[in-house]
Amino acid sequence: MSNEHPTRPEDFDLYALGAFDGDEKVAFETHLASCASCQSKLGEAQGRIAALALSAPSVLPAPGVKERLMRQVAATSPRASGAWVQPEVERAEGVLARWWGLLLPVASAFALATLLLWLHNDQLERRIAELRGTVNEQQSKLVQARELADLMSARDTVVVSLAVQKNQPEGTARVIYNSRRGLLVYNGHLPPVAADKSYQLWLVPASGAPISAGVFNPVTDDTNSIVAKVPPGTAAKAFAVTLEPAGGKPAPTGPMILVGPVS
Repeated sequence: MSNEHPTRPEDFDLYALGAFDGDEKVAFETHLASCASCQSKLGEAQGRIAALALSAPSVLPAPGVKERLMRQVAATSPRASGAWVQPEVERAEGVLARWWGLLLPVASAFALATLLLWLHNDQLERRIAELRGTVNEQQSKLVQARELADLMSARDTVVVSLAVQKNQPEGTARVIYNSRRGLLVYNGHLPPVAADKSYQLWLVPASGAPISAGVFNPVTDDTNSIVAKVPPGTAAKAFAVTLEPAGGKPAPTGPMILVGPVS
């Protein structure tokens, strides 16, 4: 590991567990000393480790367990009488200490393996969530593509050309609309406007107030596209693009830039 950001999220948990040594530990600590972001991530890792340790149930032996155990060990010895009782008890304690010395590394290794498995599962869950989000996005795009294909092939779909109005910026656009499906597609060319302004597309129904079909502000003069849904069965008299305050308005307030009647 060079003096760069750790590339693996689990590095912070491994360092917090004391699993780093040698050059790897030195490189990690050298970077940590000058990186507030990594210091914060290490703090989060240490919190996770502490929470994991505290989550293990604590079991305390009943009072007198050790004393009874020592007496039983001493009683089983051929020299369990008189002055030999105490040496046998001490020898038993030494045996238990040696066994504990052997079991402690095993328990530590088991805890480390458990933590690493937990970290691995956590990473897998995050990856699965990312993949699920990608799949949902692709499915949404596929549904939209099918809807557009159906829109283009439907006999009752109309294509409306929008013309620029007098003394307005040059631009062209067209709207493909299907009243039965309540679906429209706008494609047009209009110049960018100031950051505090937006273009807004309107469906002008045969009766009633104009319906907003989308707001846009091109950063270049490339083609602008909108796919919008309106209440199915809405008969359109015309489509128009107006210039409004940034974010659009509930009803048209600005000048009409493009207008196209439905023939």
